[in-house]
Order: sequence, then structure tokens, then C-alpha cells
Amino acid sequence: MDDVSFSISKGEIYGLVGESGSGKSITALSILGLVPEPFGKIIGGRILFEGKNLLEASEDEMKQVRGRQISMIFQDPLTSLDPIMRVGEQIKEAILAHEKVTASEAKRRSVELLGHVGIQDASYRLDQYPFQLSGGMRQRIMIAIALASNPSLLIADEPTTNLDATIQAQILEVLARIRREFGTSILLITHNLGIVAWVCDRISVMYAGQIVETATTETMFEQPVHPYTMALLRAVPRTKTRRLLTVPGEVASMNAPPSGCRFHPRCEYAKSICAEREPQFMKIGASQSARCLMQETDLWK
Repeated sequence: MDDVSFSISKGEIYGLVGESGSGKSITALSILGLVPEPFGKIIGGRILFEGKNLLEASEDEMKQVRGRQISMIFQDPLTSLDPIMRVGEQIKEAILAHEKVTASEAKRRSVELLGHVGIQDASYRLDQYPFQLSGGMRQRIMIAIALASNPSLLIADEPTTNLDATIQAQILEVLARIRREFGTSILLITHNLGIVAWVCDRISVMYAGQIVETATTETMFEQPVHPYTMALLRAVPRTKTRRLLTVPGEVASMNAPPSGCRFHPRCEYAKSICAEREPQFMKIGASQSARCLMQETDLWK
């Protein structure tokens, strides 16, 4: 990641959007100090959570943060859930790890959590194994586990991947209800701008390890200014008769990014200066910032 900066307010749902390989998941893992070594390492910057820099926290301190104050819903619940443990035991385990309660109290809390995420017949579901549940049900179980200790921040990494449109809508409604009922802040990571439009207050668009545009959801959809954001919006399916548009080329490598603007090899508006000069992340309006030379120079006017 390079010069990635954003803030999430209490009770806000914040979207982080970009193609696969843009750096969204690594950004989320960085917050929890879970960047896989030796392939990755945090070498600088600050991650401020409730006034404390998490990069200065010890491993013991981070163990108290993970799951208790900041929870994460991972992309694939089938690989995140233990296949040989009943889901009720897995939820209870998460509760007992952070709360001083009895086993019976943990079970009662598990039933409550399943109700919060929209699962009926909770007592019956607690005795099932992950393979006995549908994809949408497993994702709700993962959300219940993440909510076990009522965290302040919930990171949802592609929570609707591989789910059909109806179940996607239900999962997004669960996240919106969690925000309403608990005041939880949510970082929603996805490659789909159509998804964040439903529930997010603000959105940041990532490309090749950098944030290229940040705006309120309304501004992002009505007045995008970065060519990459525009291309992603054009790629959102709209009607059966409209030809599906794509972003040409491939995501730039973060190990050896292009010179100048990292998006310029794929940009329809690129000029020679884009390969020579790296754009700065600058404020465009009251609720919008972007990293594009079109906003810095007069060459496009």
C-alpha cells in the first residue's frame, strides 16, 4: 500500500472499492496487524483506533483488539468456519474468548446473535455443521461470530461474494440493521460499486495500492472525477439490452507499478504527462478528493 489514508466515523458504513488485486483486503488485514509475513510488512504510517496507534501496540494488546473491538468477516465462510465443529460451539467460543460469562449465558447470547442476523429456528441451527448450511446462512453465521463481543468496528471483506442477488441484498440489509441497532462502524470491502450504493455513506476507490478517489456515495455516483471511478461505474450492469462494458487491460502490479499515474496505461484520457508525473491526492470539493492530473493541470481544458 502507498499513501492510503481514510477515516471512518462512529456509526458510518464506509465502502472500499476496486478490482481484485487493488489492495483492498491487504488494507483490511493491516488494520488488524495480520499482514502475512514474509510476503508483506508494514514499514511506516499510523493506524489510529480510538486515539491509539495500533502499529505501536504489542501482540498481547492486539489480541484484545481483534475480535473484541475490531472484528472481521472474511470472504469465504466455508474456509473460515471449522468444518468439524457445530456452528453453535463456534459462536460460543468467540463469546467466551472475550466475555466473562458462563457456558449457558454464552449459548443464550448465541441465540440472540442468530436472531440479529436474521436466522430463524436458532436453537436448531446451533446444532448444525457448516456444510449443512447454505452459503447465505454460513455468511450470517460469520457475521454473528464477528458481533460476539459487540465490536466498535466491523470489517466486512467481500461479504456477498458467490451469493446470488437476492441473498446479497439480505446480507447488506443485515449490515445496515447492525449499524442502526448497535451504532457499529462498518468498513465494507467489495469490487462492486453497485453494492456499496445500497448501504454506504462514503466510498473510497482503490487502484494498484493507492486510493484514487474518495467522496460521499451521492457525489461518487453523480459526479465521479477519476477516470478509473468512471470506468467502474460504466461496468455496473444496468439493463438486459445495454452492452456490458469493461475496464480495458489488467490491474497494475503493486510490486512494479507504472511510472507517473498508475492508471495511465488503461486510461482513455491519458496524455504523455501522465506517464511522467505522479498525481497528488487533492481535495476537489467539500465532500470529494481525487488523485488525477486532470484536476491539477489545464491540459484537458
